[in-house]
Amino acid sequence: MLSSSPTTALPTSSAPPPTGQAVNSDPRQVTMETYWREVQSIEEERDGEEAEDEEEEEEERKSMDEVELEEVWLTEAGLSSLVTGSSSLEQEVLPSAEALLSTLTQQQVATVKRRLDNYNETLKKTNRQPIRDVRDIFTETDDESADRCPSPSSQSAESLPSRYHITTKTIRRSTQKDAHCPVETHSPSVSCFRRADWLLRDSPYSEGVAEHKKGGSCWDCHHFHGDDNSDLPFGPVSQCLTSLDDLSSADLTRIGFISHIELSTFLLTLGFQTKRTRPPRCRTRDSGVFGVPLKTLLENDRKKFPGVKVPIVFQKLLCVLEQTGLQTEGILRVPGSAARLKHLRKELDRCSGSGFDWSEVRQVDAAGLLKLFIRELPTALLTHTHLNTYRTLLGLSSLVHQVQALQLLTLLLPEEHRDTLRALLDFLCKVVSHQDQNRMSLWNVSMVMAPNLFAHRTHRNKRSCAKQQEMEEAVGGAHLVQLMIVHKDLLWTVPSFLLAQVRQMNQVSNQRQGGLARTKRRLLRRKNENHDRDQITELCAGVIRVHAPLHSKVSMAIQLDRQTRAKDVTARFWCEDSPDLSLFEVGGNICERRLHPDCFLLDVYRVNPHCDWLIKP
Repeated sequence: MLSSSPTTALPTSSAPPPTGQAVNSDPRQVTMETYWREVQSIEEERDGEEAEDEEEEEEERKSMDEVELEEVWLTEAGLSSLVTGSSSLEQEVLPSAEALLSTLTQQQVATVKRRLDNYNETLKKTNRQPIRDVRDIFTETDDESADRCPSPSSQSAESLPSRYHITTKTIRRSTQKDAHCPVETHSPSVSCFRRADWLLRDSPYSEGVAEHKKGGSCWDCHHFHGDDNSDLPFGPVSQCLTSLDDLSSADLTRIGFISHIELSTFLLTLGFQTKRTRPPRCRTRDSGVFGVPLKTLLENDRKKFPGVKVPIVFQKLLCVLEQTGLQTEGILRVPGSAARLKHLRKELDRCSGSGFDWSEVRQVDAAGLLKLFIRELPTALLTHTHLNTYRTLLGLSSLVHQVQALQLLTLLLPEEHRDTLRALLDFLCKVVSHQDQNRMSLWNVSMVMAPNLFAHRTHRNKRSCAKQQEMEEAVGGAHLVQLMIVHKDLLWTVPSFLLAQVRQMNQVSNQRQGGLARTKRRLLRRKNENHDRDQITELCAGVIRVHAPLHSKVSMAIQLDRQTRAKDVTARFWCEDSPDLSLFEVGGNICERRLHPDCFLLDVYRVNPHCDWLIKP
């Protein structure tokens, strides 16, 4: 299935060995037999405990009709009001369908229309009426357009590209930023990577692959696969980009909506359409460790450790492995005693991880418990919803498109799954970095972890699947794990186009939900006319007022220039007894965003001139 060259060294290549080539040509590489041993140990562990349930689950997954499929898709896209109506609570918390649709490109809108048309047509076949007519959704009246407030960046938005299917103005980063924004990072390992320049583009990935519809290849395919460094993975390109950890939960929700639509549009443009199945029924537990949802584990852990993002027991297992097993040969691959593993599992479940004697856990035990924990999750770590989509990525011929799709999929994962996956990938990367001692190369680690991540409650009857197909699935799953390990730093980076669309969605929502009548707004404008004029003068002069409510210096006015960075501002509020401080962009067309210390503030000021600037830990 995959025709790339094998990886035999440190993680500087993301290509797996071809399926037809002998994998044991390198003595350090795990063979296919190791993969099958891992699968066999998983099957023996379950040993028929779910034989009857699997047939019922398979029938249940097949029973998902088109109406339900489209309804689920539209709900996950933040457009549930189009199919089920919207409650007053949703109207207060979530952006309106119109605000979301106003941010989409023409291709993204076409994807939503196709889904909604299919939903409505299926409803008509069952003599049910749609909630709203398509014409009411994708057209805006002149009155609505007239009520909108002018865009804060109206001057730069006049030249808005026609690719946006909207009438509101788009908040965009100034084109002058390239004059002073750093184009090279100072990481010592940057020479081992190719620059992921596509993260900086204002246009979505689906726009860049439009040439594939015509049977050709896009610019990325030519640019990233036609040079001498085509085997190198992609790495960070700029400190100006935003990480998922830097955004508020409200903005993350909006990013999830747009990412969902963009991923479907991206894959459709490349000629792929994923099939949605109903999640299998699974038994969940409220206590213990194994078989307990990540969200429940975190709720219990946060009673003792507020703010924890990864389950404590998962962190403990990783800690044991890092302290005692990174240099152990065959870590993760060599199995431990099944009886001892069963005993340790019972003890962990009995005490829910609290008061457990971790000193008795050897590294081989911790490796087995770690993989068991992942497999026993009631909802797969990569979620049942997206497992088929992950497998679909194997059909993409271009590495850059596989990484782009993986990034969008990561943005779609629930927060608790995303944080746990990140902790796992960080650990796996450490394992690979010690491969000279533990004999576990990148490909070895990927082959061992693949059945634990991608064989979650799927068919396990080898008679129902040809051997060649099983081998392709094994190599394919390992290839995906390998891509995630190598590109783990990129997967949590928000592309520029997504952040721009979120800003626009927030702006439209703010305009629609102003809550003030026109007469009241006019009165307020008259009352504060002088103040507004002074504020505009201050903004035009490039002066911002930074607030630090938890600091002795409550606020400070700062003149911006082309070289002013976030760390320059936080340095003015630093004192010996203060914790690490960060500068936040709050309000305007974003809910809240923590700025990278090397972020140029003039760029932020231009795209969000009406935000507040806040210093806090």
